[in-house]
Amino acid sequence: MKKQNSMAKLVSMNGLQHAGYLAVAKTRAKVLKAFSYVIPIRRPMLFVGETSCDELCDMLINEGNTHVFIVTDAVLNKLDVPARVTNYLDKHNISYTVYDGVTPDPTFKVVEEGLRQSLEAKCDSIIAIGGGSVIDAAKMIAMAKGNDCAPQKLIGILKARKPAAPLYCIPTTAGTGSEATLGAVVSDDETHQKALSIDPRMVPLAAAIDPIIMKGMPAHITADTGIDVLTHALEAWMSVNASVETDYYAASAVKSVMHYLPLVYKDGSDLKAREEVGIAAHYGGIAFNKAGLGYVHAIAHQLGAHYSIPHGRANAIVLPYILDINRDASKKRLAALAKRTGIVKDSHTNDSNLADYLITQVRDLIQTVGINPAVKGMQVSDFDKIAKAAAKEVSDTYAVPTYMSASEIKDILMKIKQASDGLVDDEKTSDKVA
Repeated sequence: MKKQNSMAKLVSMNGLQHAGYLAVAKTRAKVLKAFSYVIPIRRPMLFVGETSCDELCDMLINEGNTHVFIVTDAVLNKLDVPARVTNYLDKHNISYTVYDGVTPDPTFKVVEEGLRQSLEAKCDSIIAIGGGSVIDAAKMIAMAKGNDCAPQKLIGILKARKPAAPLYCIPTTAGTGSEATLGAVVSDDETHQKALSIDPRMVPLAAAIDPIIMKGMPAHITADTGIDVLTHALEAWMSVNASVETDYYAASAVKSVMHYLPLVYKDGSDLKAREEVGIAAHYGGIAFNKAGLGYVHAIAHQLGAHYSIPHGRANAIVLPYILDINRDASKKRLAALAKRTGIVKDSHTNDSNLADYLITQVRDLIQTVGINPAVKGMQVSDFDKIAKAAAKEVSDTYAVPTYMSASEIKDILMKIKQASDGLVDDEKTSDKVA
């Protein structure tokens, strides 16, 4: 009897804890919704097409900037990708300094070094040329430079007192949409845990979606980043804080990714497809700027930190599980999205079937672009920490249709591990010689 009583207490306590979590999460979601409508969030001037980099540079020059700090990474610099900008700046007698020290999931040291070099060179503006990591690092450099403070002081919501230094972005991947968003992620140098800075003044002044620059992106990166776009759009669409405005951008992004990502994955030189997925990434960024994200990102961030998985791939691994979790709460919304994007033609099919069909199409797309859903090295001993961090990220930041307990998050992690172990076993079997 004692054991039964203690178990009843435990269940009751867990229920109370989850109820408290729900109350806090829903309250914060309402605050974030109010924040997104009260605080104006500007959009960058957007240039699209094969001359977009030149047009962005013209804007920078016309604003009176004379010494540009170019933020990129070593690989892109070695491939001479920044030359598309530096050659144009040379023609117009504009000075520049190149910083190529950005690493994947940039740390505070990376940002601090970029800040130091930009101050030393007395630069008056910044151009980010790269993927999400480069753009996030450039955002933090621009904000720290504009506020004359250490980047650590900017972690949190509305921590800046002054505008960022003039920032312009040229994404080389169609993924994060960071060139349109009001946030940046930086990793701790020791723990590698991610820290988030959110401020409307972090949104860049302009962005260029240049398919020529994106043309050289390898197929596997095209796939990973493309599913990142899809995840942004789907989570924004399912968000409790979605609006008519965010729905437009989210649905547009989903439609483009579903149609054009397989094309550009198959043929990286398809400039039309490159451009369309690039625009979709930008639209996805605008959508989640106001509507927010959800458990896919919260869990994927932890998988990336623990097991060194690229962010887009981590999203692709987690996304189907969260769609299944949200299926009942979001079936009307998912059905509406399936019809709005033209994924289905029969409007008479019921919502449940339409939602299921959309989820199936997402699974098929992930498989079509060759993303391996395995996470190597997953340890059950990590699950408590991962689940706790993911739950906290959601309660602090997102407005999701279905809130999960830590045990439910661990159930998803176990499913991912079991699927991963099965794939590893299959690889071992296929390696055997008959």
